[in-house]
Amino acid sequence: MINKEIYNIIFAFITAFGISFFTIPVIIKIAKAKKLFDFPDERKIHNRNIPTLGGVAIFLGFVFAMTFWTNFNNCPHLQFVTTSLIIISVIGIKDDIIGLSPFKKALGQIFASAIVVIWGDLRITSFYNIFGIAELPYYVSVIFTILTIIVIINAYNLIDGINTLAASMGIVSSIAFGISFYLTKEYFQQSILAFALAGALLGFVRYNITPAKIFMGDTGSMVVGFIISFLAIEFIESKTFTHANIFHIYSIPLIAMSFIFLPLFDLLRVFSIRIWHKRSPFKADQNHLHHMLLKLGLSHIFASFTLTMFSVLLIVITLTFQKLGNYWIGLILLSVCLLFTLILFVLSSKTKTQ
Repeated sequence: MINKEIYNIIFAFITAFGISFFTIPVIIKIAKAKKLFDFPDERKIHNRNIPTLGGVAIFLGFVFAMTFWTNFNNCPHLQFVTTSLIIISVIGIKDDIIGLSPFKKALGQIFASAIVVIWGDLRITSFYNIFGIAELPYYVSVIFTILTIIVIINAYNLIDGINTLAASMGIVSSIAFGISFYLTKEYFQQSILAFALAGALLGFVRYNITPAKIFMGDTGSMVVGFIISFLAIEFIESKTFTHANIFHIYSIPLIAMSFIFLPLFDLLRVFSIRIWHKRSPFKADQNHLHHMLLKLGLSHIFASFTLTMFSVLLIVITLTFQKLGNYWIGLILLSVCLLFTLILFVLSSKTKTQ
C-alpha cells in the first residue's frame, strides 16, 4: 500500500513539471514581444537571439508545488526559504533583463542567504570532526553557512553554459537528495521539495534541448543553486541517517558534497585558472569542462549527457566507498575529477594540432 507521503512526492513532481512545462510557452511569447533576449556575442556559444527567462517557470513550478504539497508546520523554516527564493528570483530577473553588476548580485545573494540562515536558523553546526573540528560556534556557523550557500548558488550559475547542462545537474542532485530524504522516513517534506525541483527542471528541459527555445538565465541557475544548497544543508544537519542505516555518519558532509561535486569542482577549477592568469575570477571565459567537450566536437546534448553521467558516477563512487570517511572520499572524488579533466585537456590539445 502506498502511503500519503509517496502521493505527495509524486503529485509535487507532477505539479511542478506541469506548471513549468505549460508556463514556458507563455514566457517565450512575452519575451519575444518585449524583445527580452540573450543576444549572441564573442563569448556566447549560441548564434541567435534566445529568451532568457526560463528560470521564472522553474521558480513558479517549484514554489507552487512547495506551498501546495508540503506541510510548513513540519518544516518551520520553509517560510524563510520562500522569502529568500523570492529575493533570489528578483535579482535573477533583473540581471536577465537589464543586467546587474557582480557586486550587487553578491549583495543580494548574501541578503537572501542571511534570511534563511539567521531567521530560519538553517545552519551547518558541525564539521563532523573534519580537520579536528566538531561543533561550530554560532557566529562561525552563520558565516560559514552563508558562504556555503553563495558558493553553491554560483557553482550552478557558472555551469549554465550549454543547453540542458545546469538543468540536468540540478535533476541529478535533487533526485539524489530526494531519495535520501525519503529513505530516512522522517524528512518527507524535504523529499517533496527535492522532487518538486526535479519536476520543474524536467518541464524546462523540453524547451532547452538544442535548438534551445529558451534559457533558464540567472533567474533559473540561482534559484536552482539556492534550493540545492538548502537541501544540502538539511542533509548535513539531519540526524536520522545513522538510525536508518543508510549512510555512514562520519561521511555525511562528503556524501552531500558528492551530490553537487562536479559543479563545485568546475567552479574551483575555473576560478583558480582565472586567478593564476591574474584575471578577475568573475570574468566569463571558455575554460569550463563543457567548453572542453565542445572543442572535442561534441554537441550540446552529448556534452551535457557526458557531464551528467560523470556526476552520477561520482555519487556512485562516494556511496560505494562511504565507510572510508571524509578524507578518503574527498581525495578519491578530487582525483577522479582531475583525471577526467586531464583526459579532456589532452584530447582537446590533440584536436587543436590536427
